[in-house]
Amino acid sequence: MTIIPHLLLTTAGIQALGLEGRDIIFAYAFGYGIDVIDHPIKLPLYLRKNGRKNEKNYHWRTPLQEPIALLWIIPLSIYLGTYVPTLFFVSHFFLDYLVSYEKRPFYPFSTYSTEGLLPRCSDTAKELLTCMICGVFIVILGYEHLAEFATNIFSGS
Repeated sequence: MTIIPHLLLTTAGIQALGLEGRDIIFAYAFGYGIDVIDHPIKLPLYLRKNGRKNEKNYHWRTPLQEPIALLWIIPLSIYLGTYVPTLFFVSHFFLDYLVSYEKRPFYPFSTYSTEGLLPRCSDTAKELLTCMICGVFIVILGYEHLAEFATNIFSGS
């Protein structure tokens, strides 16, 4: 999935769980920020292989984005005393596993690969549906804040 569904799902999760303070930072770091760290790691390899040509379905993922990363994220969560990094990391790779490009869940320990869930549904449809569902949840969960904001705008306060 692109970065937008990750951002929307993370935001909806933060609102649903009522997270505050450092837990919000952990949620965005593990639900959204993993891509910001992971993809630049693969960029030099991509450029060496392809130059500036676009390779559809290039395997951008490193073990940072695979379930194998739970081997360090779960202990980190225990050390930090919060479930947030684990929960939002799982939400991140769940979204990635919905789409059809190749994933290697146990890499570098195994070369086993799999492709996305719901293979008969297009990736674009999955992404749009995810964005719509998350957007609706964000509006519903943030309704009080939105109503207060609108009231303040229209009342001149």
